[in-house]
Amino acid sequence: MSEIAKMTFEDAMKALEEVVRDLESGNVALEKSISLYERGAELKAHCEKKLKEAEEKVAKITLGPDGAPTGTVPVEGL
Repeated sequence: MSEIAKMTFEDAMKALEEVVRDLESGNVALEKSISLYERGAELKAHCEKKLKEAEEKVAKITLGPDGAPTGTVPVEGL
């Protein structure tokens, strides 16, 4: 398992922000820029995967006549 695959969503987003900041600075050599871009693409894909997993877990709470939760159902469209 790669280092990125082990990251939480928050850690991956932070690392992706650092990659973007470094690339936008313009102070990175070409070879390092290519490496950063590849890492950024991997981090982006990981974040997208984590978001999709979270979306699939999101559920809408259904309430009974007394206002108490009766269960959960998947949110439509996710």
